[in-house]
Amino acid sequence: MIRDYFRVLIVDLSSGKGNVTKVEGRNEFVGGSGLGALLFEKYGYADRPWDDPDQPLIFSIGPLTGLFPLMSKTVCSFKSPYHNQFAESHAGGRSALAIRFADYDALVISGRAERLSCLSLGMKHLEVKDVQFLAGKDVFSTGKILRNMFSGSGHRSILRIGPAGENLSAMACINADTYRHFGRLGAGAVMGAKNLKGIVIQGDGSFALPESKEYVKIYQQVYEKVTATDMMSKYHNLGTAANLDALNELESLPWRNLQATKDKEIIGITGKKFADDTLLRNAACAGCPVGCIHIGFVREKFMEDNQYLYRQVAYDYEPIFATGSMLGVTDAFQVLGIMDEVEKGGLDVMSGGVALAWATEALEKGLVSKDETIVPLAFGDAGNYKKAVQYLSSAENEFYAALGKGSLVAAAKYGGADFACVLGQEMAGYATGETFYVAEGLGFRHSHLDSGGYSWDQKNDSKDAGEVCDFLISDETGRAFLTSMVSCLFGRGVYKDEVLAECLKSVGYEEIAENMNLIAERVRAMRWKIRFDTGYNPDKIDIPKRYSEITTWKGKTDPEYLEKLKKEYGRRICELVSDTALEKLGLKKNA
Repeated sequence: MIRDYFRVLIVDLSSGKGNVTKVEGRNEFVGGSGLGALLFEKYGYADRPWDDPDQPLIFSIGPLTGLFPLMSKTVCSFKSPYHNQFAESHAGGRSALAIRFADYDALVISGRAERLSCLSLGMKHLEVKDVQFLAGKDVFSTGKILRNMFSGSGHRSILRIGPAGENLSAMACINADTYRHFGRLGAGAVMGAKNLKGIVIQGDGSFALPESKEYVKIYQQVYEKVTATDMMSKYHNLGTAANLDALNELESLPWRNLQATKDKEIIGITGKKFADDTLLRNAACAGCPVGCIHIGFVREKFMEDNQYLYRQVAYDYEPIFATGSMLGVTDAFQVLGIMDEVEKGGLDVMSGGVALAWATEALEKGLVSKDETIVPLAFGDAGNYKKAVQYLSSAENEFYAALGKGSLVAAAKYGGADFACVLGQEMAGYATGETFYVAEGLGFRHSHLDSGGYSWDQKNDSKDAGEVCDFLISDETGRAFLTSMVSCLFGRGVYKDEVLAECLKSVGYEEIAENMNLIAERVRAMRWKIRFDTGYNPDKIDIPKRYSEITTWKGKTDPEYLEKLKKEYGRRICELVSDTALEKLGLKKNA
């Protein structure tokens, strides 16, 4: 199980066959983000479009997956339909442990199935099964049918797409085991382009745990920090939804397409409100004892004599922001109802919610009409938003097809780019200030957890662009290593460098433990190198005017400083892929 290379399953959907190959580079790239970049460099095509059948869809795990708590995520690497550049999306659920117990470090899926198909794989089997009858089925129906088709409950992970993925929406996600998602930048469309409705991963193998005293000792220390201290309790209690009230108070919560950053109606969608009124239970990703997944419920009457059905919907801060405050919806159950439609369609909730907020303001301003939106979108109108989500998932008309490619694509056709809340992609829910806007706008993954920009804004008043960029570059290095492990970033307070080093040494990865900083810099540089190879240019990224118009608890955004910071951060990113920097890390630019 402990090996100095990667064991990778390569699957060609065109032929329906696969083979296991040995890929060198464990001590240089670790796993996760680093392995995903390494495999895209080896099997991907920087100069071909995202939907070329030969482009790989990659799922990779880390060296400590299955050995330590919170090492529970999988990294999905691909060329994105959103911007046609290299991208990553991360998800929890059971996929990481399923891949580990199938004895792989990564899956690389290329080609295109002749008909809509499901890939089923494990340690001892591989099958590409025709599931054309699932065409157009929503995520929930698809999951239910695949669970009945493929055995292995408890050791199985089911990844699937909904109508949005089949329609090649750049906002399509991959649903992972119902409550988790490879959400951002359109991984679901990559599956759709490959005629791949689902992936069933059977963790049908086993391995012995390390027997050393050092492993037992450090495992117990980590487990105690995770379960017996306050370090992770906030994630189990109200969860990230607790941030809604706090950010609203800080005047940093986007409301109604970021036309405001605070609203007294927050009382209807606070974390406490969701917990008191809607919470059914907590759940956890496989391999994690924290239980940060909060599952609420929605119900619908299906017969006149008060007969109801109910469905379970996972909620967090980001989905509540995107389908709640951003759309002006302030009833917890109505927010969950919109989320439920998003889930069924297989859309990324942040992208979908923010795009519909733009569409609402565009309708208000007369840039589009009801002929385009089909329903009269209005902030606070949850019923019509539920219908609009369905139209967005199905690419119902020309307007929704354009919107599914991104708010700026729709704005290029209909106008309204100034108020499109796009920072690299549709924004995350933090209107904290200039550092966050620049970090998310230019950053590699555009996840608020892939950068500490939002945190910097809340703790610092400095407008020294050099100082801020020093922080962003340094912070990104550490997070690149964590996402190569692959640790849940909620656990970054637990897995400090010295703890990670002890964990690695205890299972036999001494060389990785002794070179963590160098490896982190190499992974970061490799990811950026491929991103530049596939078309990234920081000088071509604009931060929409809306971000220069808003006010937070710090006051009004400073447009001059925002532009200065953007230019400096772009320059620093370019330095990471200079010939000198790459050569120092043993990397080369493509000829």
